[in-house]
Amino acid sequence: MVSKLLPLVSIVTPVYNDSTYLAECIESVLAQTYQNWDYTIVDNCSTDGSVEIARGYAAKDSRIRVHENQRFLRAVPNHNLALRQISPESKYCKMVFADDWIFPQCLEQMVSVAEEHPSVGIVGAYGLQGREVMWTGLPYSDRSVSGRSICRQLFLDEMYVFGTSTSVLYRSNVVRTQDPFYNEANLHADMEACVVLLKTYDFGFVHQILTFKRLRFGSLGTITEDINTLIAGHLHNLVTHGRDFLTKKEFESCLHRQISDYYNFLAVSLMRGRRDGKFWDYHERKLIEAGIGFSHFHLAKAILARLCRAVFNPYETIRKLRERQDLTVDEVVGEIVNGNQAPIHANEIR
Repeated sequence: MVSKLLPLVSIVTPVYNDSTYLAECIESVLAQTYQNWDYTIVDNCSTDGSVEIARGYAAKDSRIRVHENQRFLRAVPNHNLALRQISPESKYCKMVFADDWIFPQCLEQMVSVAEEHPSVGIVGAYGLQGREVMWTGLPYSDRSVSGRSICRQLFLDEMYVFGTSTSVLYRSNVVRTQDPFYNEANLHADMEACVVLLKTYDFGFVHQILTFKRLRFGSLGTITEDINTLIAGHLHNLVTHGRDFLTKKEFESCLHRQISDYYNFLAVSLMRGRRDGKFWDYHERKLIEAGIGFSHFHLAKAILARLCRAVFNPYETIRKLRERQDLTVDEVVGEIVNGNQAPIHANEIR
């Protein structure tokens, strides 16, 4: 089948000072086995030569164009602006971040699933994050899952398979009919957008590694990981959308677990010496926005629970700390007594 008979896919890449990686991103689009696409690179007032790189590629391939913002936008508003650039003729659209890239069969495999299942509004896939395979959990036989089912698994089992904006393909009509597509008040708007769409559509999945997410110091991803904005994002999704997928009893159980996990994370952060105002202001604000409120009593209770756990199960504490940093026993004791300010991951606070 010739490419012009295939559905058109509009690809967008928002870029801000990503000259080091932008060419690799663009080359990954050019290398796609699926060739019926157009590509808009949205430059957000870059000062490092990114726009010159984009212009160079646009001059050589008529399918590529460059949109240059007249003023700088914050990340999520810029992503919304990028999605407004998709072609009115496109059936599908895909975002690829400027420091990420996609494997050659990405578009071909994702479009195939979407074409096979007309009820699917979003298609995801496994992805590499650095060297780690991400977004796993679905049975291999599942290429299409009901939106309700996949969101219930997200809330009840904490199974997250949506990935990032680079990880998924959308039907263009669902993007066009929701403007702004991403909630600009939510740093994890990509996750929320999936939950919102899956109230109406099903979720498709390709059981192949199709995308690559780069981990690099100073990126938005590493900054949000340091503060752990994701825990606030999950709470927001549950409070805002959980009742659409869960029974009253299930919702209350999930909310109790989510709040407990949140305060457990804050307790560990405080015990490890996290004192900066930006961190605490952010989480206090997010708890208030979620309608939960910030409670010093709950924080103190969580700290006491962590201390009791450390006292009554010291071997677990020492083992986890040594696994995390390969410390000597003396250094572990110092960690427990004095704390530290290293970023905390979810698997460290269970």
